[in-house]
Amino acid sequence: MKKILVHIGIGLGIFILLNLVSSFLFVRIDLTEDKRFTLARASEEVIAKFDSPVIVDVLLEGDLPSEFQRLKLETEQLLENFSDKNNKIKYAFEDPLADPALAEATIEQLQRIGLTPASVTTESEGKVSQELVFPWAMVTYRDRTVKVPLLKNKLGTSVEDRVNNSVQNLEYAFADAFSKLVIPEKKRIAVIKGNGELEDRYLADILTSIREYYNIGAITLDSVEGNPQGVFDQLKTYDLALIAKPTEAFSEEEKYVLDQYIVNGGRSLWLVDPVAMELDSLFNEEGKAMALPRDLNLNDFFFKYGVRLNSDLVDDLYCTQIVLASGEGNASEYNPLPWVYHPMVFTANDHPVNANIEALRLQFTSTIDTLENEYQKSILAKSSPLSRRLTTPRQISFDLLNSPPDREKYTEGNYPLSVLIEGKLNSAYANRIKPLKLEGETEKGIENKMIVVSDGDLIANQLRNGRPLELGYDKWTNNYYGNKEFLINVFNFLLDDTGLINIRNRSVLIPMLDGEKIVTDKSRWQLINIGIPLLYVLLVSLLFSIWRKRQFGR
Repeated sequence: MKKILVHIGIGLGIFILLNLVSSFLFVRIDLTEDKRFTLARASEEVIAKFDSPVIVDVLLEGDLPSEFQRLKLETEQLLENFSDKNNKIKYAFEDPLADPALAEATIEQLQRIGLTPASVTTESEGKVSQELVFPWAMVTYRDRTVKVPLLKNKLGTSVEDRVNNSVQNLEYAFADAFSKLVIPEKKRIAVIKGNGELEDRYLADILTSIREYYNIGAITLDSVEGNPQGVFDQLKTYDLALIAKPTEAFSEEEKYVLDQYIVNGGRSLWLVDPVAMELDSLFNEEGKAMALPRDLNLNDFFFKYGVRLNSDLVDDLYCTQIVLASGEGNASEYNPLPWVYHPMVFTANDHPVNANIEALRLQFTSTIDTLENEYQKSILAKSSPLSRRLTTPRQISFDLLNSPPDREKYTEGNYPLSVLIEGKLNSAYANRIKPLKLEGETEKGIENKMIVVSDGDLIANQLRNGRPLELGYDKWTNNYYGNKEFLINVFNFLLDDTGLINIRNRSVLIPMLDGEKIVTDKSRWQLINIGIPLLYVLLVSLLFSIWRKRQFGR
C-alpha cells in the first residue's frame, strides 16, 4: 500500500510540475503539410508595428451554416495566431442578428456602411432553407476602423472551393487591413490627363480603394507644350503614373516627358485600347458599327520596351455576357447572351499579381506581342486556348449572336493581354533627336518596372443613376469579376508592396465532407460510431471478468 501511495505522489508531483512549466512556457508546433497555422513573415512585420490595442470584431457567430462554421473556425485560429505574435490584438465574435426584433434595422445599418450580407441556400435531408450571413470583420486601431471581407467568391465554384478560396485569402485580408492602419508615409500615384483618358467617375471605385494605401493626384499633359520642365518636375514627385484608356494621340513632347519619368525610375501602368470600339456604338437601328485602329502615336514607344500592341480584336469562346432586350413594351424580355468580344480571362496563378483572383472581364481587347530585348517580360493575363485574333477595320454586329461560332476556327489562342516589363528601362529616345530639352534628362535607366494592358475598360467601373458602382461588378448580369483585386495587386506590386500580395500564393487545402455520402451512409456510420465503442467496452469487460476468475478463482 505504501508503494502505491508513493507512486501516486510521484505521478501527482510530475503532473503539477508540468502544469507549472506550461503556465510559463507556451510552444506551438505547426505539423500541417501546408503550414496553414504559420504566419507569413510579411504578416508578422505588419503586426509588430502595433503599439496600442487593436480590436477585431468578427460578425460570425450564432447558428451558422456548416460552410461558415468552418470559415469561423479558420478565422478564430488565424486571429489566435496573430494575438500570440502581438498580445495587443484582441478579438471577439458577435452575432449581428442575435435579436430577431432588431434584425431588419441591423441589416440596413450594416449595409449602409458597406457590409453586404451573403445569402446562403442550404439543403439538409431534402429541406431547403435560405439564411443571411455577414462574413465580415471590423479592425479598429486608435481612431481608425477598417473593414475585412472574410468571404471570397469565385465564378462557378463549388461549396468546397468557395471555402478554400476564402480560407486561403484570410491571412492576406487581415494583414492587408492591419497594413492600412500602420502605413507610415503613403506613396504617390499620378493620374495622367490630357489625352482623352477615362473620366474620374469611371475611375472612382479603384481610386477610392487605393486611396487607403496611396496619395493620388492628377497631372495634365496639355501643359507640356507651354511648360515641359514644370510638368516633368511635378511628375517626378510621384512614384507611379496611371494612364487609363487614352483616346487621343500623344505628341512627341508628351511622350518624351513620360519617357524621362520612366528612365528616372518612375513606375507606370498603361491601360490602352489599340482599337476604337464600344458596345454602346452597336445600339442603333442596324445594330452594327465599325471597329477601327486607334493611332495613339505610342507604337515606337512600346516597341523600345519590347512589346507591340496590335490593332486587332480578341474573339474568345470563354467570354462574359451582355444583356439584350427582345420583344416590345410590357412583353420585353432581357436575355444574357455570350459576347465573344468580351473575354473572361482566368489568370494562371503564376505571379503574385494574378494569384488567387476572380476571372477578369475585358472588353474589345487586343493582343500583345512580346519582342526579344534586354528586358524581362512576364505575361500576367492571356486569352483562353479557344480564342482567335481578328484584324481591323472590321464591322461588329449583333448578328453574330444568331449563329453559333465555329469551334474549328479557334485553334491558336493564349494571346497575351497584359505584360509586365522589368529591368533597367533605358530611354526610348536613345540615339535619337530629342523633341525638347529637359533638365535632368538621361538615356540610361535604373531598375524599374511597368505593366501594359491592352484594354482600357479593365479599370472602368459602371454607373447607376450617375453614381459609380464597385469595379468588377456588372449591373446587367449581376456578376462580379476580379478586375479590382487584380489592379490593386498591380499597384501594390509596382510600388514594391510585395510582402502582402505574396501571401496570396499560399495554398491551403481543407478536406471537406461529401454531403451526398453523409445522407446515404448516415445510418451505417452512426452504427459504427456508436456500436464499435460499445462492443469494445463489452469485450474489455468480458476479458477482465475472465482474467479475474482465473486470477482469484483458485
